[in-house]
Amino acid sequence: MYRTLHPDKVTETIEALTRRIGDRFPQSGLFNVSRDLVELSRQTTSRIADVCRPHWGLRTGLAIAQLLTLAGLYWLFEFASSLKGSDQLSDFLQGFDAAISLAIFTAGAGFFVWSLEGRWKRGKALKALHDLRAIVHVIDMHQLTKDPSMLGAARTSSSPNRQMTPFELMRYLDYCSEMLSLTAKIAALYAENIADPVVVDTVGDIERLTSALSAKIWQKISMVQQLEGRDMPLPSAPPISIMPSPL
Repeated sequence: MYRTLHPDKVTETIEALTRRIGDRFPQSGLFNVSRDLVELSRQTTSRIADVCRPHWGLRTGLAIAQLLTLAGLYWLFEFASSLKGSDQLSDFLQGFDAAISLAIFTAGAGFFVWSLEGRWKRGKALKALHDLRAIVHVIDMHQLTKDPSMLGAARTSSSPNRQMTPFELMRYLDYCSEMLSLTAKIAALYAENIADPVVVDTVGDIERLTSALSAKIWQKISMVQQLEGRDMPLPSAPPISIMPSPL
């Protein structure tokens, strides 16, 4: 099926990106961040499985409580069918009122237990998504000082280290954009497997955040091209060869 994301394929793509970053920028902090992203991707399958795993202790307790309530109601109606006389009927009505109260209480407790399992699962999923959101901001911090307008400009004592060539800067920024996109893909795996509105909304927030940051990065890449005064090939696009038209 080509309609769903496969965690293994996402991990393989991130691993390939990490190797590319290591080949070109082996001493960079971005390389270390990419390795952390690989670990998060590898943990995704087990984390999703842990979130989706039923909590059998809660479900068993709820089932036992419901069976006991049904058994009590059945016994009460069986007892009512054998009653004779007004005194016994009065006792039955008192017992019936207590049984109804017990049934309502059991139903409320059952709903609480059922929602408790959902809240536990949601909490685990949000913890994993929080880790992804955090690494998104870390990636953004690594591209923050990569200012194309400062290429070749005079340095001050407080200036960040800017020793990249225009091509290296474009590659670095493109790697940041790819990492943001792949982080959003990891988050999308949670939305595919966990049908919780809060989880889905959180995944949407991460996707919007990564898209906005990636757009900002590509503005910098376009600026590098303009400063070079020529159409440099985009980092993620193969060079286009224009064949002469036959005469």
